[in-house]
Amino acid sequence: MRAREAEFLEWVTVDRPDIVCLQEIKAEPTQLSAHLCNLSNYRCYWHGGKGYSGVALHLRKDAFPDDPSFSHPDFDHEHRIVEVELGATIVASIYVPNGGKDFPAKMRFLEALDRHVLALHAAGKTVVLCGDFNVTREERDVHPQERKPGAIGQRPEERELFARILSRGLEDLGRAFDPDNDSLFTWWAPWRNMRHRNIGWRLDYVLASRELIAKRCEVFPEIGTSDHAPVVAELTLI
Repeated sequence: MRAREAEFLEWVTVDRPDIVCLQEIKAEPTQLSAHLCNLSNYRCYWHGGKGYSGVALHLRKDAFPDDPSFSHPDFDHEHRIVEVELGATIVASIYVPNGGKDFPAKMRFLEALDRHVLALHAAGKTVVLCGDFNVTREERDVHPQERKPGAIGQRPEERELFARILSRGLEDLGRAFDPDNDSLFTWWAPWRNMRHRNIGWRLDYVLASRELIAKRCEVFPEIGTSDHAPVVAELTLI
């Protein structure tokens, strides 16, 4: 986040999104500048540690005038999830563990997220889950040159668990609005011009309760210098 402060501030100023969800900010709040911590016209919540992981969730004051209540479910660790209650809808910014160093921890996090979605729906809430899930939903969500049997992010057990989370009444908005695009990716390895050649993986999602009315969901690979592209969705909250 610190390395991309200028481009982030420019994007927020120009696009003025109602809700901003960030992942892998790699900074604790005390390391961020006043421009970020006191983002103009936003109610900001930064949730991170030094140099690792971290998420953030910001609400534009014009869209949400009341003071929000940010919280974390009990399975949050390493600053990986923050959520806010907006009427009957829970919006969450999520950074699922990569799993390279501790694959069982990744699966435990996804299992806990599945239970959390189930519980929220049972309580009459709708949900919007935004972020880096570090799982490719299907084989076509990986460029053919990048497909590797057994690679973390492509394993059957991860995809099965992702499918179970979706089965709890959620819609993958990225795929819903671009169902036939087998080149729909959100992450590219930062070498060999992979992003320009669009040799990537789809790891970043907006998952929303089916009761919510969505108008669009797009990936913007031309924006930013991160190895991930922003995903922007437009929907009506309940």
